[in-house]
Amino acid sequence: MSRHQAVRNLDYDEALDEYEGEDFDDENEADQLSPEDRDAMNVGTATVQSALGPDADKVTAQQIQDALWYYYYDIDKTVSYLQKKFIAPPPAPKQEPKKAKDVYPIRQTVSLSPSSFFHGIPWMNVPSNRQAVLVPPRPLPGGLLGGGEGPKLSKLQALAAARKKKTATEAKNPDDKVDRAEKRMSTLAIDESSKGDQRPGSSILAKRQKLAADSASGAQAATLVSRPRQDESAPGPSGMDVDDAPSPGNIDEAEVDCLVVPPTRPSAFAQTLFGSAQNSAAASQTYTLPYMDSSTFVPSAFSQPSPDDIVLAAQAKAGTKFDAAAAKSATKKVVTKPTGSQTPTGEMKQLQLDDSTAPKNKKLNVLKEFEKSENKRSASFVVVGHVDAGKSTLMGRLLLELKYIEQHLIDRYRRQGEKMGKSSFALAWVMDQREEERERGVTIDIATNQFETEKTRFTILDAPGHRDFVPNMIAGASQADFAILVIDANTGAFEKGLKGQTREHALLLRSLGVQRVIVAVNKLDMVGWSKDRFDEISEQVTGFMKGNGFQLKNVTFVPISGLTGANLAQRPDDEALSWYDGPTLIEALEDSDPMARALEKPFRMSISEIYRTQQSQLTVAGRIESGTVQNGEALIIQPSGEPASIRSIEVDGEAQDWAVAGQTVNIGLYGIDPIHVRVGDIISTKAAPIETSDTLTMKVLAFDHLMPMPVDVHRGRLHAAGRVEAIPAVLDKLTGSTVKKNPKIVQPGKVARVVVKLESKVPLEAGQRVVLRSGGETIAAGLLE
Repeated sequence: MSRHQAVRNLDYDEALDEYEGEDFDDENEADQLSPEDRDAMNVGTATVQSALGPDADKVTAQQIQDALWYYYYDIDKTVSYLQKKFIAPPPAPKQEPKKAKDVYPIRQTVSLSPSSFFHGIPWMNVPSNRQAVLVPPRPLPGGLLGGGEGPKLSKLQALAAARKKKTATEAKNPDDKVDRAEKRMSTLAIDESSKGDQRPGSSILAKRQKLAADSASGAQAATLVSRPRQDESAPGPSGMDVDDAPSPGNIDEAEVDCLVVPPTRPSAFAQTLFGSAQNSAAASQTYTLPYMDSSTFVPSAFSQPSPDDIVLAAQAKAGTKFDAAAAKSATKKVVTKPTGSQTPTGEMKQLQLDDSTAPKNKKLNVLKEFEKSENKRSASFVVVGHVDAGKSTLMGRLLLELKYIEQHLIDRYRRQGEKMGKSSFALAWVMDQREEERERGVTIDIATNQFETEKTRFTILDAPGHRDFVPNMIAGASQADFAILVIDANTGAFEKGLKGQTREHALLLRSLGVQRVIVAVNKLDMVGWSKDRFDEISEQVTGFMKGNGFQLKNVTFVPISGLTGANLAQRPDDEALSWYDGPTLIEALEDSDPMARALEKPFRMSISEIYRTQQSQLTVAGRIESGTVQNGEALIIQPSGEPASIRSIEVDGEAQDWAVAGQTVNIGLYGIDPIHVRVGDIISTKAAPIETSDTLTMKVLAFDHLMPMPVDVHRGRLHAAGRVEAIPAVLDKLTGSTVKKNPKIVQPGKVARVVVKLESKVPLEAGQRVVLRSGGETIAAGLLE
């Protein structure tokens, strides 16, 4: 029978009868609660009812349980919600009554026919009472366009028209013109008695006063306003003298409306444009600007450094004062003392930058300061192992056992994990903070945390176990003093990990110089704390570690349970583990001594993180590999070669004036642009900088077949692409003597000297350990020569 026939013959009633719907029954929702949630729900219901008091009768138990479930058993929020929702709800806002809309009767529709549309309209002989009256539009005034009376004349135009009319009248009567000219000539005579002490303009002033007196008595004088001119000797308009100013008595009525105020003295701008240069001795070739007449104008305002120049010079002085003599001479060349109004005063004076803005180099003897310090010893350990071995969960449980995190944080992570179907990842999320890590359920990058015991201050470096993130594991192992190798004790899981990342991680630990290893046999409770399983795992791992060059005295096996916390900080009471009499995980950590500190060597630090803080615009974090450093010291960032200085040093969350090798520090830098600093760069002192090179010669141990091929060189966070250019010789493991020259290929397990050519220069020097990887696999590791 075909599928189509089966679907057509399907009995839907029979299929529906078989379905009972128990999975979606709302009444059985309480049965879905776990025993722990059911107990918490019962306790919470009783607590809420007691908190409500007499108002508890107003809400049902189901409403209380729904509120508890919504607020994650938070009593205070549940009580507040019930009071607002059911016991004393807020009054509903009063709604204003809606106004009735106006109702209009529906008009009766009138059916019209085409013939009725022209009813009552005559075609010819329209009566006059029905004819339309067409009113022509009112024509617009002509104005400037012509064709009409122009706009009203101004007073000046009216005065010009009156003078034109007067000139035309005089042309008709030439005798009156001659008499007026003779009268004007007579007024030019000067009295000899008044030559000695008569001031210029005195007669003019007297006549002006007389004119004012006459204008006060005349009825028409109110319309005439006379202003004194700036230059009384200058002729008036139309060539008239001041004496010829018309008196109120002589003004014709036709001219009264045309008289205007006499023009005042031209402005400076007008004199500049239209003034005459006859009185000037010589033409000036310089032109003054309007603001130069101001009393506050300073001709040499920009001859001295501005306040911004002073600040920049002070910053340059503070950022480059490494040599006192050089800084002093440089300051003299750059900074000049301001004079006059340019001297900063008040609050501006307080803003001047100097070396006091950044800590000065106190020239401390850091080695003596370190010997005198009574700080706890510090150690870093990296947690490695195969993927899903329980590394992050183990570290989360360890911090919980030591009271460095609270239980409510784990409960919150568990509730968040339930929504994603990953409730068992609550402890792992203490270390895995990135969203991508939580979604994928694996550690991607190095996660750090800290805790203290009575003897030591530890730094946790939780490394990823997935093979795709081995470079990040290398970065974590390069910062560690010792390691915790986590092994899954479940049947089949150990064997799978031994063929996978467990073996590679062990090889990398030995290649990077980590000698102390604590093997944590995790999830042993899943096999009933079986001693036989523990012994089997210990035997196989011991042989593997011995074959890779580890000393057995530096390898310790500890049975644990990362999920329950058994044998982490305290010995369990379970009789199933009574056969074990070794140390707990914390005791094994305290018995591990940190690596020897290279205090006498030059300062070197690899940058593992870059961020910004309130104290510094640029802060770098990492572990000091060698040497010492202190505040105010001059540094060089390689491979960029940019100089910088130390503004602040923070060790284990506390500000200090110095730091030594082996400590994980945060260093605040200044005097360098952040674009020149990258993760993986090496910091060294200016006195002993690290050199950069693109050709490396190294002695390596081959883990796979090695030949001229593309490789990636790894050193902490530093990754550089290159190529194996030559293999000069194969060496003896014990003596280092040459066994074979210029081999074409190096077999796994052999030691050889190789030359690697990099695509760019990197800060590496002799004696440092590097790892060679190709195609996602670790193929060799060794020392630079």
